[in-house]
Amino acid sequence: MWSALACVYVLWGSTYLAIRVMVEDIPPLLGAGARFALAGGVLLAVLAARGRSVGVSRRGLAAAAVVGVLLLAGGNGLVTVAERNVPSGLAALLIASVPLWVVILRSTVAREQVARGTLVGVAVGFAGLALLLLPGSRPAEATAGGVALVLFAAFLWATGTFLSPRVPMPPDLLASTAWQMVCGGAVLLVCALFAGEPGDLHLADAATKSLLAFVWLVTAGSWLAFTAFAWLLQNAPVSQVATYAYVNPLVAVILGWAILDETVSAGTIAGAALVVASVAAIVSRESARRKPPAAAALPGVAESPARAA
Repeated sequence: MWSALACVYVLWGSTYLAIRVMVEDIPPLLGAGARFALAGGVLLAVLAARGRSVGVSRRGLAAAAVVGVLLLAGGNGLVTVAERNVPSGLAALLIASVPLWVVILRSTVAREQVARGTLVGVAVGFAGLALLLLPGSRPAEATAGGVALVLFAAFLWATGTFLSPRVPMPPDLLASTAWQMVCGGAVLLVCALFAGEPGDLHLADAATKSLLAFVWLVTAGSWLAFTAFAWLLQNAPVSQVATYAYVNPLVAVILGWAILDETVSAGTIAGAALVVASVAAIVSRESARRKPPAAAALPGVAESPARAA
């Protein structure tokens, strides 16, 4: 169990770093689209080869497509675009706000009665986000447009997470995730085509580290980490599995600082502490109150069965 948790913690946490390295030489929409289309297609082939049914109903496919587009195309795809102008650690901390947005959607859209303690956690989390973005706390290389794009990606990711248990998703978790990857990847590839990104790709000139980062995102970020995540959902308490939501950002910040020399100021540390503490409090409170749906995020895959960062 701890080996599987460590896999999810480190591999998903590392996807923000890998994205930052990949987009140095690989166009973001094209790279993200190829990543998810390839990961989802191979996963479907493996499941079919093992005798598992990968067929889904029209309603199931439509639901998987909507959620996959929100999580992977909207959420992860926009993060990939933004990381050309936003350090990986800051991007991870901003995406850590997803549980905060989900609580807001539950209280405003679904009209659910949210506990006062959870709302306090949301307020603390947004205070942490504000602290992260104050002058002097935000890294100089992080543009306002890039930060806004990551925050919008977090909102889309949260919307996909919110919808996932409310729409008729395919019952098989792995098959559902594979279809989400395929649909999200297809939308990203179409967007890349319209953006003219294929003409900007020059593999012969791409640095080896960018190509290796892409391979890492497909293999470690999508296949290995999600396999461990799916196993944990079946064999560990959900409250324990959910800890990835506040461990991943810390891993991303540490890796960005250690490998890419990303700046970690006192304001960043304080803001990160508030965001992570609020997410930890919300996850713990909500896990104790009720068992959440078995749909969370793939990071770098996203928040839902397919978390994909």
